[in-house]
Amino acid sequence: MSRAASSPPPPRRGQSYMAQVTRQVLTQWGARLGLAWIGLLGILAVFAPFLASSHPLLLSQDGQMDSPLLRYLSPADVTLLALFFTALILALARASFRAWLGGVGSMLILAGVLSTALVQPPALAIYEQYRQQEAAGDYDWVLYAPIPYSPKDYQRDRGETGLQPPLASPQANHWFGTGENGADVLARMIHASRIALGIGFVATSIALLLGILIGGLMGYLSGVVDIIGMRLVEIFEAVPTLFLLLTFVAFFERSLYLLMVIIGLTSWSGYARYVRAEFLRLRQQDFVQAALACGLPLRSILFRHMLPNGIGPILVAASFGVASAILAEAVLSFLGLGLVDDPSWGQMLNQAVKSSTFNWWMAAFPGGAIFFTVFAYNLIGEALRDAIDPYLKKS
Repeated sequence: MSRAASSPPPPRRGQSYMAQVTRQVLTQWGARLGLAWIGLLGILAVFAPFLASSHPLLLSQDGQMDSPLLRYLSPADVTLLALFFTALILALARASFRAWLGGVGSMLILAGVLSTALVQPPALAIYEQYRQQEAAGDYDWVLYAPIPYSPKDYQRDRGETGLQPPLASPQANHWFGTGENGADVLARMIHASRIALGIGFVATSIALLLGILIGGLMGYLSGVVDIIGMRLVEIFEAVPTLFLLLTFVAFFERSLYLLMVIIGLTSWSGYARYVRAEFLRLRQQDFVQAALACGLPLRSILFRHMLPNGIGPILVAASFGVASAILAEAVLSFLGLGLVDDPSWGQMLNQAVKSSTFNWWMAAFPGGAIFFTVFAYNLIGEALRDAIDPYLKKS
């Protein structure tokens, strides 16, 4: 391949810096594959109740139509659906990134508050009632999800179904087999994608927010603030995140939100170093001095003028940070200290060896999902680094 054919496309006139970076990232096959995998996981996470559920999508009983699945939707299900369609509509309307971010953030707050107040699913779910009533001929017809099992449906009405290999059950088709409690592995993997993506995005967002705020003040103000800030960074870099997670899980309740907060609070120091270095470089630039001479407030100088010019390396680090957060949750669940009863890839991976028996499907499918997700974020991070680094562009 010639040098001209392998070089990145030239920037278009009038195109913003972020648009140029996005265009160059999308020219790389690795980034496309990574984004496709993350997009697939996002769709599975949003539509998980409609893809894997023991509640029928629709049924007819004595001429009356009913949708048990809609009655059992949780506030989180409704919030995710509202966020997805808001983001899709804004993207189709070609809204600017700032308008898209504002719209999605506003919908997150609005949908979260309204769904928590208005959506009240039944507290008790009896999954086997649908199978028993269908076998008794109580339904005129019934329509199930493509995978007719919920992640917490342990199928006790079918006897012992624990740790069955794929398609080995004579009573049901479990494409990815069953776990130790008899739950369908594919259904749990689909619902577990919510936890993987959620902990990655939320923990990284907390770390980014703290890193940008502290690193920006260190880089712009320098002097005593920089010295104190760097000592704070060194203290947090010395905190072992995994051992801190183990300690909190041992003494407090196993909560997904607690894991997100701990990972976020212990991961900001790397972002602070990047932001500090960028702001130290930018603070003597002409546009910053001009903004200072015009009397603009500190908030405007830091976040409106300097941050957009130094955000590139931070985005690269954030893509790797999301992968690290997913791995931390998977390791904790693998050690048996993760969430209780809620599906998690690491928790399923822990069931690969039980009673000296190697259950290959419990290692291959959850382990493969963890590998491909972390690999996808690494591919995106490397593509971002190649698009942003001027030395790599010249080579």
